[in-house]
Amino acid sequence: MTTFDERERAFEAKFAHDAEMKFRAEARRNRMLGFWAAGLLGKEGDEAAAYTREVIKAEFQEAGEDDVFRKLRRDTGHLLSDEEIRDKMAEFTALAKAELVEEN
Repeated sequence: MTTFDERERAFEAKFAHDAEMKFRAEARRNRMLGFWAAGLLGKEGDEAAAYTREVIKAEFQEAGEDDVFRKLRRDTGHLLSDEEIRDKMAEFTALAKAELVEEN
């Protein structure tokens, strides 16, 4: 195996790892967002958990985070501005990434 082949495999492994970490961070962020929004909407216990699953499922409607944003805006738009929702999404993204780094 040549050095070039080794480097290519290393880059492929890094790409796969980075993609997995991005997916895990987004899933964790969506869970945080779901429970946060559930609290704003006065949901607790099983109702909050069910709402959180709805937020998580919204991620799979299309590529990107806009589907989660639209779900949150639709459900909490009477309580929050678009900017507040985006800010919370960014906050939870950073928190989720930090938690994943700590775990590894």
